[in-house]
Amino acid sequence: MLKSMTAFGRARALSASGSKDITAEIKSVNSRFLDCSVRLPRAYSFLEEKIKAYLTERGIVRGKIEVYIGIDVLEQDGMQITLDGALTESYLDALYTLRNRFGLKDDISVMSVAGNRDLFLIKKPEDDMERDWNDIKAVLSCAIDAFLSAREREGENLKVDILAKAEKIKACAAEVKILSEKDIDGYKTKLDTRIHQLLENYTIQIDEQRILTEVAIFADRAAIDEELVRLNSHFSALAEILESPEPAGRKLDFLLQEMNRETNTIGSKANNAAIARLVVDMKSELEKIREQIQNIE
Repeated sequence: MLKSMTAFGRARALSASGSKDITAEIKSVNSRFLDCSVRLPRAYSFLEEKIKAYLTERGIVRGKIEVYIGIDVLEQDGMQITLDGALTESYLDALYTLRNRFGLKDDISVMSVAGNRDLFLIKKPEDDMERDWNDIKAVLSCAIDAFLSAREREGENLKVDILAKAEKIKACAAEVKILSEKDIDGYKTKLDTRIHQLLENYTIQIDEQRILTEVAIFADRAAIDEELVRLNSHFSALAEILESPEPAGRKLDFLLQEMNRETNTIGSKANNAAIARLVVDMKSELEKIREQIQNIE
């Protein structure tokens, strides 16, 4: 199923013990690779890598991902906060030096110093750390469920839009085929008429075989059958990729480059203003598809 890289999911619940009110949010925008950042309360920062690994485990493999975990502790459950004495002493010495050297107002107080959270050490028993992970994982899982559902909904919208644009390109290609065939069929008549006009005042016998040779050369140079066949095969591949359960963004990006290449070749062979206009329309729709593909995982 096609998935968008732009989505948002949120969940909130109490921990199993009822001691914590946990909020989990996850949002993403498009990116060529997986770029994940996690914001956690400092006391739970040890869970950052677990969270990143869990996102990959849930199938999130591409996009710029931002995860926010908010924890409101309702009841203390074994966490111990102690003071880093050596760091605090060094920190206070630096503050006193700053005050004395520059004659600053002495407003060093317990509350002002306590604003530096690095002075405090947070200790948690090993079993509490595992319990914290299980509590957060449960809420995060719900947020990811909502996030993935949003990705799939937006991905379905993108698929419908891409297929509609592909149909427009197909219609243009069909018109190009008809016009191209008419051009080749009419070239002999145009060439024959032009030669007769040029030679009507001269008694020169016209070499019909030479005219046929020139028409054959023109037909070979202007023929776009191969390009149209390859373009149609690309349309089939597009439909298959859009239905694939695998991440499709990179495959679609490569396929679109091939479709652009065939369209450009058709345009370079065009000897007809109507075909040139149709090629411009095709390239315009391909560019719109390219923009949509940037949002696909």
